[in-house]
Amino acid sequence: MLSVVPIAQPTTRRKGNGKGPPKLFVLDTNVLMHDPTSLFRFEEHDVYLPMMTLEELDDHKKGMSEVARNARQVSRSLDALVAQAADASIESGIELSRLGSKDAQGKLFFQTHAVSLALPSGLPVGKADNQILGVVRALQESHPNRQVVLVSKDINMRIKARALGLPAEDYYNDQVLEDTDLLYTGVRVLPSDFWDRHGKGIESWQQGGFTFYRVTGPQVANFLVNEFVYFEGDGAPSLYAQVKEINGRTAVLRTLRDYTHSKNAVWGITARNREQNFALNLLMNPDCDFVTLLGQAGTGKTLLALAAGLTQVLESKTYTEIIVTRVTVPVGEDIGFLPGTEEEKMSPWMGAFDDNLDVLNKTDDQAGEWGRAATQDLIRSRIKIKSLNFMRGRTFINKFLIIDEAQNLTPKQMKTLITRAGPGTKVICLGNIAQIDTPYLTEGSSGLTYVVDRFKGWSHSGHVTLQRGERSRLADHAADVL
Repeated sequence: MLSVVPIAQPTTRRKGNGKGPPKLFVLDTNVLMHDPTSLFRFEEHDVYLPMMTLEELDDHKKGMSEVARNARQVSRSLDALVAQAADASIESGIELSRLGSKDAQGKLFFQTHAVSLALPSGLPVGKADNQILGVVRALQESHPNRQVVLVSKDINMRIKARALGLPAEDYYNDQVLEDTDLLYTGVRVLPSDFWDRHGKGIESWQQGGFTFYRVTGPQVANFLVNEFVYFEGDGAPSLYAQVKEINGRTAVLRTLRDYTHSKNAVWGITARNREQNFALNLLMNPDCDFVTLLGQAGTGKTLLALAAGLTQVLESKTYTEIIVTRVTVPVGEDIGFLPGTEEEKMSPWMGAFDDNLDVLNKTDDQAGEWGRAATQDLIRSRIKIKSLNFMRGRTFINKFLIIDEAQNLTPKQMKTLITRAGPGTKVICLGNIAQIDTPYLTEGSSGLTYVVDRFKGWSHSGHVTLQRGERSRLADHAADVL
């Protein structure tokens, strides 16, 4: 005989959605540890926590890792909910709106009775996943009028549940976008008849070495501040500009500095394609505090960021030093603890920066071997490698902060890093959302996707998705065929 906590059948549908009684979502532990606020993300539906989920939360609460901090945050939320509820209401469900959440209109239920596992005999009873599956099966049989759904970030757990005929879903509420093809690219192609529509009588003026245009039309409503727009006409003159101001159906466009020309070289580096030119216009703009660059390997993200950083640290003195950090997620097997200081421990993870520094050091052919060695020592003294683990409590003032491999950061980690920026600091996020190595993170829930979507349109930020690889013909061909 199966025995689970009795759940009252709702007599009325909450929020009046017309789709029957609210669902009952059974949460796996990894959902809570991935997003501590997930309890309050199911709108009018009810949430159920098996006792094994609470046991696993208790097992993971110790330590200083992000998972441990999330487990402790969930425990504090549960404690606050239980403290506000009477003993009798635990059986009938605790209103999730008690903690002031406007979105959560459902109830929270706990497993308060033992469950007889009606699962195939081949499954080991002592395994936590199987006990949670047994709770889902018991709830499904004892509440046939309600839809019981297991929510888990574990793919194998979902596969096992569906094999047993149990509904299972991934946790989608952390997804910034359902389809990453819709992610903001920072670049917009103007229609082929752009000059025909706007070329006659268009208002233009010169200011600070740039040409400004004021354009009006229905398509302007879709523009975003600091978005790059371009038009490459066959016979008509081409236009490469950045949206600087939007007022209703009127936008002000500003032409760009041409970093493809050698006279505008940045630390000896010139842009090799259109998107690299856009990226350098953001990186070299002191009024742009936050820059995100996406692109596959070899598109020049790291090289452009380092060249811009060195120019503004050593030549224009806009910033005092370059700070580089990244998530230490190994691609293959971990090689264990590394000896030395913080920078020595981080040096194996910074091979990409060393490679790009070698390229930048070779741009001055007139300096000679001794001159290049002296330049390299000067550059090394102005670049600091910092571990992500020691960023809490820091405030960076007048720094050029580069966050590499940012696709492996969660939205919460990304917030922690960006909020370290003090006065005069510029933050650069580099990454490729197709190469996520962190468990439970997807292209839609990555911290990099999160900040690209949230910062678009802000007047002091910019984003470019780099399209073309510039590493070598071998690397380009390998990216296409492998």
